[in-house]
Amino acid sequence: MISYRPLFETMKKKNISSYRLQKMGFSRATYYSIKQGNSISTNTVNQLCRLLSCSVSEIIEYVDEK
Repeated sequence: MISYRPLFETMKKKNISSYRLQKMGFSRATYYSIKQGNSISTNTVNQLCRLLSCSVSEIIEYVDEK
């Protein structure tokens, strides 16, 4: 299962709120979709990496469901 926990940790570490992320050009609807655990495209991952100046591993991670 894909987890977005690293995204929220990265945002906290960089002191970036969802409001600030929106002001940087990230869709509020997409952010709330992520909060609900819905899937996102690689384009969205790319945009987050660009906006947050981070790697993919700081956005998503794979968690074994076992």
